[in-house]
Amino acid sequence: MTILIPIMIVVAYLLGSISSAVLICRIIGLPDPRTEGSCNPGATNVFRIGGWLPALATLLLDILKGTIPVYGSFFLGLSPFALGFIAIAACIGHMFPLFFQFKGGKAVATALGSIGPIGWDMTGLLLGTWILTLLISRYSSLASITTVALAPLYAFWIDPIYAIPVLMLSTLMIIRHRPNIERLLAGTEKKVTDKSQRQDRSV
Repeated sequence: MTILIPIMIVVAYLLGSISSAVLICRIIGLPDPRTEGSCNPGATNVFRIGGWLPALATLLLDILKGTIPVYGSFFLGLSPFALGFIAIAACIGHMFPLFFQFKGGKAVATALGSIGPIGWDMTGLLLGTWILTLLISRYSSLASITTVALAPLYAFWIDPIYAIPVLMLSTLMIIRHRPNIERLLAGTEKKVTDKSQRQDRSV
């Protein structure tokens, strides 16, 4: 069983390395999200470039990049601690994709997808927090930061055995959002509806 852990870590990284945003934009003829809008290959930037439908497709695929390897590892009987490393591997793949010159995004959707297998209640809390914060603030980065910050508390409440793996993943996400945090504090962060900006690397 132990040999499965490094295998699934590699699988998770490779799956995470598939850039949904870049592929979807290529398929439907949109500009490369790495060079347009915020220059971030994520669902928020795809929304700025092409609207709701390609953004939703990107979001769904990015979520699945986290859900598939973690769910698969769960059914293989791997421990919650191992699941945490597998989730992190999927997110690192999104951040530093092997197939796209190691230039990726923030991996928030992938992180949420990897946490989701804890249960539908966890998924609902995470999505509800993200959507509510986004609707109130209009800042995708703030919605992401708030959601990942609360995720360990949600995990502890639902099933404490997952709290430490989720905390590991949330810490990675918050570190990745450091530039966004600095801009939010300075009042210079751009809202999701601003299509002209090129610095908000939020999702």
